[in-house]
Amino acid sequence: MISIQGLNVEFGSQVLLKDINYVINKRDRIALVGKNGAGKSTMLKIIAGLQSPTSGVVARPVDITIGYLPQQMVLTDSLTVLEEVNKAFSHVHELDETINRLNAELLERTDYESESYQELIDLLSLKTEARTMMQSENIDAQIEKTLIGLGFARTDFNRPTNEFSGGWRMRIELAKILLLNPDVLLLDEPTNHLDIESIQWLESFLTTRNGSLVLVSHDRAFIDNVTTRTIEISLGRIYDYQVNYSHFVELRKERLEQQRRAYENQQKLIHDTEDFIEKFRYKATKAVQVQSRIKQLEKIERIEVDEVDNSRLRLKFPPAPRSGDYPVIADEVRKDYGTLNVFHNVTFTIKRGEKVAFVGKNGAGKTTLVKCIMNEIEHSGELKIGHNVKIGYFAQNQAQLLDGEITVFDTIDRVAVGDIRTRINDLLGAFMFGGKASEKKVKVLSGGEKSRLAMIKLLLEPVNFLILDEPTNHLDMRTKDILKDAIRDFDGTVVVVSHDRYFLDGLVDKVYEFGGGVVKEHLGGIYDFLEKKKLDSLQQLETKDVVKKENADNTPSTGKLSYMEQKERDRKAKQAVKRVKQLEELINDLEQKIKEIEDELATGSSSDPDIYTRHAQLNTQLEETMLEWEEASEQLS
Repeated sequence: MISIQGLNVEFGSQVLLKDINYVINKRDRIALVGKNGAGKSTMLKIIAGLQSPTSGVVARPVDITIGYLPQQMVLTDSLTVLEEVNKAFSHVHELDETINRLNAELLERTDYESESYQELIDLLSLKTEARTMMQSENIDAQIEKTLIGLGFARTDFNRPTNEFSGGWRMRIELAKILLLNPDVLLLDEPTNHLDIESIQWLESFLTTRNGSLVLVSHDRAFIDNVTTRTIEISLGRIYDYQVNYSHFVELRKERLEQQRRAYENQQKLIHDTEDFIEKFRYKATKAVQVQSRIKQLEKIERIEVDEVDNSRLRLKFPPAPRSGDYPVIADEVRKDYGTLNVFHNVTFTIKRGEKVAFVGKNGAGKTTLVKCIMNEIEHSGELKIGHNVKIGYFAQNQAQLLDGEITVFDTIDRVAVGDIRTRINDLLGAFMFGGKASEKKVKVLSGGEKSRLAMIKLLLEPVNFLILDEPTNHLDMRTKDILKDAIRDFDGTVVVVSHDRYFLDGLVDKVYEFGGGVVKEHLGGIYDFLEKKKLDSLQQLETKDVVKKENADNTPSTGKLSYMEQKERDRKAKQAVKRVKQLEELINDLEQKIKEIEDELATGSSSDPDIYTRHAQLNTQLEETMLEWEEASEQLS
């Protein structure tokens, strides 16, 4: 279908791709993988015809159609969502206009026996046949299905595109490309701006379409589910595997091990040969042998081994200072922007040591609730941060807090303590700041690079409550693994806002689902949640049958509390929240009084003979209050 032959790409003296050869066949679903900067996006641009290689050929059939979604694009904002997406069918609309014009011309013609009349009929037949083959009869239904699948509401269809964020406008471009239904689809990080439900929809769409697909993505679950062939770009060359990504990872380990052994053997041969040349260079009796060895060295094609696999690097957050048993208690939390309600009646408790996920469609309020927890925005209802909670917060705007005048290395060197100071270069390399990149000043970094640097800083802070808002958007798969392992080993509390299922799998044990202005708690991991959501969808499809069966069996519902029971439960919960709050305020007051006495004792300025007695009484009272607080917290839970 598309044949790549002898492809070479050079930027100045740097060789990015060398002597690349492979074929994209019909219905191939290819994952294009490799380290950041390996040349994946460049390869997609060359296939799409948007960039020319230094040398080599990309052979495409004349009539082939290619759809290309880049990571970043220039978007126009003059049309509504429907009008913009309708551009995907511009060729259909043009053909319909041509057919209508030809039909109108036929009605006006009366020269039925003329040659030109017959030519007109033949042209109309040809155009009508072409239109039938397009299978685009119900364009409006196709557009609606695709936009809703990508997360748009019907009320969004007639909104101007300039009202949407860059991520949502990227979805509009993706919708256009999918509706175009090209023979070859080239997607560069399509999931970066999608939520979990939209990613699942896109998975289903891509696995059922007939055309070819070449995909670049750092979402491991997504490429595993969508692709069946993996092409890795490494050190300018490609390695083609007719398997999905997970199987490729295993085969790649074997290949790298073979490469390392071959490299070590070759290095030994080179070393021995150089030793022989150096030893006998000036001996006349060995001149012929020396020259032979020199020629032998010149002919050796040097084996290259990919850089050290930094996914083996294990990092750990500093030990978390102990916090109270309940770092976050939310009771009837509500947030409105004017007449728009983001969420209401949000009530939950996060226990110390829990790792939870906030998931839901973009715009459902996940980041808004995080900002409420961080006390960055006002809200109604009770939102209590527990005793001795030290928050480490990662969000995209964290990058703005970095000092732009110092280097990447100095940024980390200033916060690193202990053993990690000897491994700063390894740490920077794992987050794609290896070599000269560590010497760059922060102010010249891209937004994605600054986000990664902010993440490294967070890894080194002594906190006990991590809040991570989309932490993996600018990380490759190996670096995600490093971060995931570090969070899994972290002994504090974690809230992760993410759409990356593979990253969340095995990391979180509770999921909070945002949508429709409410927040629902789901116990279990991310795949338990997804499985339950699928069952919910089936139940909704069968609602009528379920109602009929319940009426026929006359079986009352047993899974819900009655109104009075729910009301009593809510009353007790409010009382418990109030009691926990009162006790925590008392604990803070007692700790402050004890500190004042200890400061007085430290200076030796006290003349009060009863000061030691009061100190002992306050400590006893503090211990009793702490026990009461723990009992109240357990009751609340």
